[in-house]
Amino acid sequence: MTAEVINLRKFKRDKARDTQARQAEVNRAAFGRTKAQRILEKTRALQDKSKLDAHLRDDTNTPSDPA
Repeated sequence: MTAEVINLRKFKRDKARDTQARQAEVNRAAFGRTKAQRILEKTRALQDKSKLDAHLRDDTNTPSDPA
């Protein structure tokens, strides 16, 4: 009954590589958008803001004290 010999340096490198690979996968899911997708999102946000601003009431011309 002999135990399997493990190279600790190799074990640490493999563990670090696996950790980095998992983190890279998370980052790709969170930040992985193409340039076209970013531009489209930005354009839609600007359009939404301009539509919302177009519907704002302008109360600056009404008197504040009707008395």
